[in-house]
Amino acid sequence: MATACEPDLTFGRLVQERCQEPILGCYYCQKCTAGCPVAFAMDYKPAQVLRLVQLGQKDLVLGSTAIWMCVGCEACGTRCPNRIRLAPMFDTLRYMALEGGYKPEPAVYWLHRSFLDSIRLWGRVHEMSMLAQYKTHNLLGKDFIADMKVALYLFVKGKILSLPERVHRLAEVRRLYKRQAAAEVES
Repeated sequence: MATACEPDLTFGRLVQERCQEPILGCYYCQKCTAGCPVAFAMDYKPAQVLRLVQLGQKDLVLGSTAIWMCVGCEACGTRCPNRIRLAPMFDTLRYMALEGGYKPEPAVYWLHRSFLDSIRLWGRVHEMSMLAQYKTHNLLGKDFIADMKVALYLFVKGKILSLPERVHRLAEVRRLYKRQAAAEVES
């Protein structure tokens, strides 16, 4: 883990503006951490990440693995007495990390990319092509065939389709992706 550095006093306000959550109102009750199903896998627990953001510890936060571990389950927001949802904050921090040149957590990053690419291509998630892309790009996934037994079982049960189905209004989905790409170029 990195060590504490000179605080960026604008960091907390910037994160709050971008994620549209009242994160500066957190008083560190830690209920978010108590309810987080993935806190055990984080280098900093959810409440600690929030406190580090408040304290302006930009490099520690954006360089942490914790920001990549949030699964967006919203357990934190349902437990928070101030109704602070951390999933939007973690999304914002991931974007900021990528914008700032911080290295993402590879397995998590490629799962997100594969998921979003599948939606852009088909209009919905096609598990088989998504997982094939994920396993191909995720260099940590050296065990490409490790999940084949489970995949075969799901395929036989009809839970995974071999051929993807496109949504009827795929052009609208693709327009959303183009609009988002244009917005990212402008900012």
